[in-house]
Amino acid sequence: MEEASGLGFIAWIIIGILAGFIAEKVMKTDMGLLMNLALGIVGALVGGFLFGLVGMGDGGFIWSLIVATIGAILVVWIVNKVRSGSVTR
Repeated sequence: MEEASGLGFIAWIIIGILAGFIAEKVMKTDMGLLMNLALGIVGALVGGFLFGLVGMGDGGFIWSLIVATIGAILVVWIVNKVRSGSVTR
């Protein structure tokens, strides 16, 4: 189990920023650094949860970045749908 040290926290911040940035480029949006960070971290949680459900949750830095990016793309897609009003309530 990974220790919850400052280095682990910094690694998650870096993964979040990178995942948010990559998701922003893939989805062709412009949300800014803080929104990239937020969406990247939320995406990491969403991606980790979804990949964990199918038994693909563990891996190193690159795998974590891939999972976080896929989750962030999903989150950006949902945010875009909500902002555009195309989600029925």
